[in-house]
Amino acid sequence: MFMSEKNETPAKPKKVKAPKPAKVNKGDLPNPVWYTPVMVGFLLLGLIWILVYYISAYALPLGTMWATSVPALNLQNWNLVIGFGLLLVGFGMTTRWK
Repeated sequence: MFMSEKNETPAKPKKVKAPKPAKVNKGDLPNPVWYTPVMVGFLLLGLIWILVYYISAYALPLGTMWATSVPALNLQNWNLVIGFGLLLVGFGMTTRWK
């Protein structure tokens, strides 16, 4: 009477779960390899664009030199907007540079 008559089945092995990897904050990850050269490239390209426009007396890169042959390429003072735009893209990239 002391023994119970249970239908004993073999014990199932417990599933061992792998520990979850620690969450990594995206702000802590390093920049990709291409990030720094692209950032410096935008900064230099913007600077060169503006310098060429002033040194060439407003003829290059898309200035008065194109006025007669292809008038659509004569951007005049919009060259400054392009140059400063390239500089701003490069400067914006520096805020995320690590």
